[in-house]
Amino acid sequence: MENSASASQPRDLPWKLVWITGASTGIGREVALQLAARGVRVAVSARSAEKLEGMGALIQAYPLDVTDPKAVRDTIAKIEMELGPIDMALMAAGAYAPIDLNAFEPEPFSHMMQVNFLGVVNCISGLLPVMRKRRAGRIAWVASVAGYRGLPKAAGYGPTKAALINLAESLKPELDLVGIKISVVNPGFVETPMTKGNDFPMPFLMKPEDAARRTIEGLEQGKFEVAYPTRFVAILKITRLLPYNLYFWLIKRGVLSDKK
Repeated sequence: MENSASASQPRDLPWKLVWITGASTGIGREVALQLAARGVRVAVSARSAEKLEGMGALIQAYPLDVTDPKAVRDTIAKIEMELGPIDMALMAAGAYAPIDLNAFEPEPFSHMMQVNFLGVVNCISGLLPVMRKRRAGRIAWVASVAGYRGLPKAAGYGPTKAALINLAESLKPELDLVGIKISVVNPGFVETPMTKGNDFPMPFLMKPEDAARRTIEGLEQGKFEVAYPTRFVAILKITRLLPYNLYFWLIKRGVLSDKK
């Protein structure tokens, strides 16, 4: 019989090489560190080269701006030439800015769409040719429970995450046929630099270490949607079933009541 000590050891992960964007902070960085701790080779990308330094012997930095399609393609080619085939890619680069009705301008909307949505599209475009040739691989990206339904202050951020969820749903059936698996990660509130400035309550706030662990577990299990924390996800999914008049009443009463 397997003893308790060996039973508690983590299983070998199914990937030899994982590429992660947005790896300088937050969930992306912590996923990279946890994967490397379990023996997975990790290529990490972010705009800030300095923040990618010294992450570990199994982690190699490839600085990148995901809004540049050519740079994305060149980076993928470089990773595969230097480290080998990418088994899984996790797109975790993101931008967030609360929308203030007193300073309603197009720029933050455009910026968030360029980084959050089109940044993922650029990465998928670069990955598909190499993964289709091998008929293997998993492409995952970080969306958010904010994409389930419109939320106050998230008028710029939420639509980008809703688009990412819809993108995953749209691509999965076709990519299944060519051997490429798709996953979408929908976290709730996570304690990262992006959420640090929020001036509103963040229920079920998670540490990035816990979020990364849940992300890895879900991807290892081959889930299409990896969503957490469980109770918060359940609450928000229930709100998707509510009629608009009831949903808006709840939002005004529970979220905006202190803003009068």
